[in-house]
Amino acid sequence: MTTITGKYYNGQLKLERPLKTQKPLKVILTFHDDSKTRLELSDFSFLESQELLKNYNGSFTDEVLEERRKAL
Repeated sequence: MTTITGKYYNGQLKLERPLKTQKPLKVILTFHDDSKTRLELSDFSFLESQELLKNYNGSFTDEVLEERRKAL
């Protein structure tokens, strides 16, 4: 198995280095989206959440259940 990285843009794939082969090869193409549109665990701070909620007297569980009921 050989791994070569590259970039895909506007319908074209550009490999970082050429691969010479004598026969057709089966490939698997995986796209990695490096944009920050997804949330990662590192985007959250447990301590910051505690500080923001320190004066909240309600039940988080009750709030989640109520939100889900409204969505139905």
